[in-house]
Amino acid sequence: MRVALAVVVAFALASAASGCGGSAGQGRTALDEVTVVLDWTPNTNHSGVYLARANRLYRDAGLDVRIIEPGDAGALQLLATGRADLAFAAQEELVPARAEGVPVVALAAVVQHNTSSLLALEGAGIRTPADLVGHTYGGFGGPLEKALVQELVRCSGGDPSKVRFAEVGDVDYRVGLQKRQYDFVWIYDGWDKIRLAELDGLDVSTIPFLDHTDCIPDWYTPLLATSESAIQKRPDLLKRFMAATSRGYRAAMARPDEAADALLESVPELDPDLVRRSARYLAGRYADDPRAWGHQDSAVWQRFTTFLADAGLTEGEINVDDAFTNQFLPAGPRGGAGG
Repeated sequence: MRVALAVVVAFALASAASGCGGSAGQGRTALDEVTVVLDWTPNTNHSGVYLARANRLYRDAGLDVRIIEPGDAGALQLLATGRADLAFAAQEELVPARAEGVPVVALAAVVQHNTSSLLALEGAGIRTPADLVGHTYGGFGGPLEKALVQELVRCSGGDPSKVRFAEVGDVDYRVGLQKRQYDFVWIYDGWDKIRLAELDGLDVSTIPFLDHTDCIPDWYTPLLATSESAIQKRPDLLKRFMAATSRGYRAAMARPDEAADALLESVPELDPDLVRRSARYLAGRYADDPRAWGHQDSAVWQRFTTFLADAGLTEGEINVDDAFTNQFLPAGPRGGAGG
């Protein structure tokens, strides 16, 4: 959510720049250059791209893919200013960016369903949303965090005003939980929960968001996005990139250890045990059906966008059908075209 305003400013400053930089110039090379910016440091959410590159799927598609980290600028800012061709981003970033006029479009859902949970140490006695009352949440201090926690409590019949919120930033949650500086945190099951529960050996309990979609929406995080300019000017390049990327993620689903090895080869400083466990966890969650990896559902977009608007987290309205497209995905059980 914090990146949206910065993206708007950056886009305005760079409105004359190309919307899809990085392509190969005439006579330079037979491969089209493509820059992909991550949403965070490299992790298993990105494994399909690393595996596609390691297996030369991009080169076979005539592409030279460069993967970069966002740094302070942020992934959507790099995309909006033409310094990247594609970007990993969360739906909660893309929706307010579109509402503020940033012409970015989601091309694929990297993970089919939300894999977030609220996590607490077992001793805190937090197992259901109703148990959150009287406890303290530790997080980044973002408005979406507060809106989701409060809605979970409200939906369970509790009083949201009796949940405390502590802004702790990007810290090792394990330390704060053990010191009882806060009682529960928002984590990603495929990374944080594995690290805390399986590798660090903490006795934890979780409240998976996906178990409570009667109260809060499911949503896509992360997504692969591009600019409207790239869709207009370089549709063939996007089609080739998404075809190779789809093959990469399908391979990651079938052979998670190979996906882990591809990520570790490029980023050897990662914990191999964590990466391999995470790759196996995500293998069954990238898509309900491997043939339909990346497919986005209009109903998911509409419900989440409505949730953000009702919570006062967006300024302005968006047409969800303009915010995403499936047209660059290979044809599968649900087809590859349409929004």
